[in-house]
Amino acid sequence: MASSAASLSLCSTFSAHCNVNSRRSSSVIIGSLSKPSVNLAKPAIGFLSPASTSRPAFPIAPKFAESAVVSEPETTDIEAVVVSDVAEEKPKREEIFAVVMVGGRQYIVFPGRYLYTQRMKDANVNDQIVLNKVLLVGTKTHTYIGKPVVTNATVHAVVENQGLNDKVVVFKYKPKKKYRRNIGHRQPNTRIRITGITGYEEYPASPNVAV
Repeated sequence: MASSAASLSLCSTFSAHCNVNSRRSSSVIIGSLSKPSVNLAKPAIGFLSPASTSRPAFPIAPKFAESAVVSEPETTDIEAVVVSDVAEEKPKREEIFAVVMVGGRQYIVFPGRYLYTQRMKDANVNDQIVLNKVLLVGTKTHTYIGKPVVTNATVHAVVENQGLNDKVVVFKYKPKKKYRRNIGHRQPNTRIRITGITGYEEYPASPNVAV
């Protein structure tokens, strides 16, 4: 009887011990499941991280249809008129110049440009004049050098205005003599416009040499 009682007591203690261990293990498992997992990694701090700012992410811009990008505006009547005007440009005139002597002075003249010279007494406004003292004529391909003038070469011009130059002050002064003179003078001039250079083709010419 004593041995049976001892065996029963041992069984009861073992069963109690097993129950306690099972309760502890279940409580540990339940506790581990109930506790949230902790992430020890450092949060990423940056422009796009959700923790750095409370603003929502930028919305993506909608893509436009390919037809809107590829389509071109239709040509108007104004553009067509402009293109036609450019196509009908006149050819440029031949580039030419001359050196002419007027009143003892030499001037370089170009067709279409105007020139101020000394007063031409016998010339009136809108009169056609001819300048015969042509010392040199130059073109793109040839140079006509006079000896001293280019024979048969003439410069045609028209008188546009008979005027005066800017005032020049002539001041005279003598110290300790009470002598002072202040005189203004405006030299008369004539404005002419060159219309053409002709008659030089028959004169012997030399080809231009590129420097």
